[in-house]
Amino acid sequence: MPIKSRAMALTSAVLIAAAGATLAAAPAASAVSIPSQCQYQWNEPRNARTTTDVNLRTGPSTSYTSIGLLTTGTGFTHYCLAYPNGNNWAWGKVTSGANAGRAGWVYYNYLNF
Repeated sequence: MPIKSRAMALTSAVLIAAAGATLAAAPAASAVSIPSQCQYQWNEPRNARTTTDVNLRTGPSTSYTSIGLLTTGTGFTHYCLAYPNGNNWAWGKVTSGANAGRAGWVYYNYLNF
């Protein structure tokens, strides 16, 4: 193999190895940090839509601050549930609408699967 071809092959191998190392080290796009209040976590995230206008909250109760209003039909992917005072609250990320990308808590009874 000519010297120029060997140099190009070596350069390509180094670039491929470097790219592979970078890709392997990057966290999965779907990785999320589950809040400590969660009492039940799904094996897979569950996609839902809101059935009415509902607040996205900082915690699993109406005593927590609202961080946005999700209008009817807003997409919400939830990862876990909490049951304070016998009420079901889902934690997840908003997938559509004005609050897309935000994470928070939604009252579970206002989600439709």
